[in-house]
Amino acid sequence: MRVLVTGASGLLGGAIAARLVAEGHAVLALSRSSPESNRRRSSLEGVHWVRGDPARPGPWLDEISGVDGIVHLAGEPIAGGRWTSARKRRLVESRVESTGLLASTIQRAATPPEFFVCASAVGYYGFRGEEELVEDSPPGAGFLAQLCQDWEAAAFSAGRSGTRVTALRLGVILSEAGGALAKMLPVFRLGAGGPTGPRQNYFPWIHLEDAVGIAWLAMGLEGEGREAPRTRPEGPINAVAPEAVTMGEFARTLGRVLERPALLPVPLGLLRLALGEGANALSPGQKVRPRRALDLGYEFRAAELEAALRRCVAGWTQARAGDDPPRTG
Repeated sequence: MRVLVTGASGLLGGAIAARLVAEGHAVLALSRSSPESNRRRSSLEGVHWVRGDPARPGPWLDEISGVDGIVHLAGEPIAGGRWTSARKRRLVESRVESTGLLASTIQRAATPPEFFVCASAVGYYGFRGEEELVEDSPPGAGFLAQLCQDWEAAAFSAGRSGTRVTALRLGVILSEAGGALAKMLPVFRLGAGGPTGPRQNYFPWIHLEDAVGIAWLAMGLEGEGREAPRTRPEGPINAVAPEAVTMGEFARTLGRVLERPALLPVPLGLLRLALGEGANALSPGQKVRPRRALDLGYEFRAAELEAALRRCVAGWTQARAGDDPPRTG
């Protein structure tokens, strides 16, 4: 297949692009930067890079002609800074407007792609306490919940062309290679880690390998590039692990894996001083269940948090062999 991937220089996009190439597919990857300016991008072999801004029309849109599918993961980082009005505007532009541009281009295509897989987030549900959330649960309130609703609406508009559309409601992706966990590990290794925000808030998570696996499910692919006729999902899919844990449980488990204390919480009030409304993204508070993925027969590679963290820590330690910080606590 010939697949266009946006956000391929990111953690999940890079992993998806690499697997597509490994299984014999042709990958077109959209990026605003040059290969030399991004280490992950320059390390991806066999990918054809197309330069362009996914939120702006340009020659790159011509690449959509003839692709079999699109995986759209590009977007301004949610936790990249304080949520000022200007930053909120960039979050909307990079997600909703870029998705709308792709969807409208798909609708005009002489031969629309077979599938359009678009990122979304568990932020769709808002803060919900102990309520178990599945794909048909109603959306929540607040800026992030509304952003996800608008994001998904823009994606599903591509379905008018006959293209099959899925939205991946992603939890926090765990990997030693990047993302939130890669930033936490050095702090926890020093014995200075702890819960981010209230301990009782739920922390929806997923290992990187399973995030890629659920994207595969959404694309309708299975091992070695074979198409899977029985799995052609449409609509939202919760991309989270089946084990629901709170922020306190997550911190204790990571401390236990690293054999370090995890007793220094970061109060939500302090986060709000630094990040404003964006602090809520670091203390999610959704008890999300991956009902559709399980119903479709997906088998999680890392279903339990401790096993997932041990895999990540082993990879992190191996990558930094000989450069460990001193033990404390």
